[in-house]
Amino acid sequence: MRKPGQPKVALPGPLLSEAFWKAYHSAMAGETLPKDGAGSSKTVKGTINDGLAKYYQSADFINSATATQRNYKSVLEPFRKDHGDKPLESLKREHINAILDKRAKTSTAQAKNLGKRLSTFMKFCVDFGLLQQNPMIGVKKIKHEETHYEMWEDADIAKFRQHWKPGTPQRVALEILVYTGLRRSDAVKLGPQHVKDGTISITAQKTGVELYIPVHPLLREALAGHEKRHLVYIVTMHGASRSEKAFTNWLKEAATDAGLPDHRSPHGLRRAACRALAEAGCTVWEIMSITGHQSIKEVEGYVADIDKKKLANSAMTKWKNAK
Repeated sequence: MRKPGQPKVALPGPLLSEAFWKAYHSAMAGETLPKDGAGSSKTVKGTINDGLAKYYQSADFINSATATQRNYKSVLEPFRKDHGDKPLESLKREHINAILDKRAKTSTAQAKNLGKRLSTFMKFCVDFGLLQQNPMIGVKKIKHEETHYEMWEDADIAKFRQHWKPGTPQRVALEILVYTGLRRSDAVKLGPQHVKDGTISITAQKTGVELYIPVHPLLREALAGHEKRHLVYIVTMHGASRSEKAFTNWLKEAATDAGLPDHRSPHGLRRAACRALAEAGCTVWEIMSITGHQSIKEVEGYVADIDKKKLANSAMTKWKNAK
């Protein structure tokens, strides 16, 4: 914004947020805004607000993927709203235990996630001299059982294919997920521009990792004729792209129409892709190179229920053919 006769002033986002309006009124009053990204001239040095402002401007945060930044802020901002004006140095282990315990009474998943984000934030504060001691050391771990999206079985995929014939949008979506293992956030953005010389090249939205996925012959067959229709392969009946959430609901409805349980989701097909790669004899590293996973443990969890008989036969064949 620019006040008549005054230099331009950069206002913090998001647009029309509380921080935006505080900075706007401060600028209109002629006050000097801080340069630390706090978004308010009233940010007090040494507070949690001040620490988070500096963290949001750090290289580690800025260089992380946009989706990661959004995820971190969605967890840290409610914490800042409740405790931002408090001195950072006064935050002790017992305080964090109490905060996490209170959150766990509502949701253990949210409490565990908050604990992770606070660990990252507090480590930053110690590393950059904003804190002398890390209050996360010794914090009680939140017990939370992870719930995994149910993996599609081969029979589920076959039943879906039987109901949704080749060429239908639902069938195209299924084949993309089955033969790429992409997350839904990447699958809905996949288009002809990502395919060149038989390889899909796309940047994973969640991690920023560059993925190079050779196009499976059956996927090439499923996408045939779609090259020049739209900018993306997965579209609505009007040719528009789908959002992540809308895509999930749409695919679940398609699965239900095909006679499958209503909890069959896109992520369940991502798990199925990992299983299929494992049963084909791929190593964990090979699977990760296709799916873009960055955690070996997560992939190992996905392929724990592979057909070990099929894999044993594959292994023996490799052994017999070894020179």
